[in-house]
Amino acid sequence: MRCGLALLVTTTLAAAPALADVNVYSYRQPELIAPLTEAFTAETGIKVNVAFLEQGMVERLKAEGDRSPADVILTVDIARLSEAVDAGVTRPLMTETLQRNVPPAFHDPDGHWWGLTTRARIVYASRERVPEGEITTYEDLANPKWEGRICTRSGLHTYMIGLTSAYLAHHGPEETKAWLEGLKSNLARRPQGDDRAQVRAIWAGECDISLGNTYYMGEMLSDPDQKDWAESVRLDFPVFDVEGGGTHVNISGVALTKASKNTEDAIRFIEFLTSSEAQEIYAEVNSEYPIAPGAAPSELVAGWGSFTPDNLNLMEIATQRGAALRLTEEVDYDG
Repeated sequence: MRCGLALLVTTTLAAAPALADVNVYSYRQPELIAPLTEAFTAETGIKVNVAFLEQGMVERLKAEGDRSPADVILTVDIARLSEAVDAGVTRPLMTETLQRNVPPAFHDPDGHWWGLTTRARIVYASRERVPEGEITTYEDLANPKWEGRICTRSGLHTYMIGLTSAYLAHHGPEETKAWLEGLKSNLARRPQGDDRAQVRAIWAGECDISLGNTYYMGEMLSDPDQKDWAESVRLDFPVFDVEGGGTHVNISGVALTKASKNTEDAIRFIEFLTSSEAQEIYAEVNSEYPIAPGAAPSELVAGWGSFTPDNLNLMEIATQRGAALRLTEEVDYDG
């Protein structure tokens, strides 16, 4: 059985927290985590301390070793979860509650990580300049008819590498390289900014199409300064043009750290995060799709309509990450 470490983080840990608390390292912003920790504390009386990290979580856990105060890690993207497992900073965890709440496709077979929510990587298209139905597959994005009309963030960003990894798993290296070259040829500008910056560029008329995660629509609509950007685009859910292909999805997930001192309460917290109650709180705050059976998405997310998730195993996406990075660098996507 594999041995690994995973962490959850939301707020900054100043001094070393009391061991009676549950300590989390998280890549997710504090405002996304606070409603969950507050609900858990109200229900159990157990305090949760969250340290928000922008980067370097695995490196920090490895450096801290057995002295790490972290009991749980909370992060996004299967690649980051797999990185934690491979680094040996997570501990396998398997309970009846977790197995009941999380479908097999969304947790590590040995229990090193457990999925909480999913997000789709979709196309944001100009309502004014891109007719509905013009883009139905990811393969369409390399069509020369879109030359000078697409914006993306860096091809080396985790979210872009996740999509490229999935493309690679479906099509192999030669077709994936050709797709990356075609996509690069269609860019209106050099890759830059985050997913919201691409939507702003569409609103400003700099491009007509971008790739982005679904939850950014929720974030933009709730920000008065960005609402106009969001309302200028339409969400299209492309699929991979292969048998059984669907829309690329990735996850947010949680793991128990190898160094956990308060393991019993940490497991209670992880189980709580996978409950329908917590999933609906989480989905309402972050505009993602809950994983727990029976948990409903927010009204906003439900209004985007249904889609067919890709049938590719998440672990296969993680396995292809290194090759996807090499191909992206080979075509000099960001150049």
